Amino acid sequence: MKMEFGSDTEISNMCGVTLMNTSTGRVVAEVMGERDGVELTEYPSMIRVDGARLLEFDYDELTEALGTDFDTSVFEEISSTHYGRMVHLDDKTMLFASPEDAAEYIGFDLTASS
Repeated sequence: MKMEFGSDTEISNMCGVTLMNTSTGRVVAEVMGERDGVELTEYPSMIRVDGARLLEFDYDELTEALGTDFDTSVFEEISSTHYGRMVHLDDKTMLFASPEDAAEYIGFDLTASS
């Protein structure tokens, strides 16, 4: 099978994160897995969370599910790799498949310049 690279490639429109398969990581994955368009793949030591266009980890929702505070530091502790543009806010972490979708959060200028 030959892989083609270059200008003819398409955007996958996917983003994702790898979570540690701990009690906290498992609860986060289960909450995310209940959402439409989110797919979980479990391995012995990690759980892949993949989604179309946008993954949004809402800290209040995750705090309620866990019964303990969830914030950016906890997210960083249980996650290892990710693909897509990651944006941390005070109340959530978002992963965008496309930098254009994340433009307002990352200062990406969508205006063409001459």
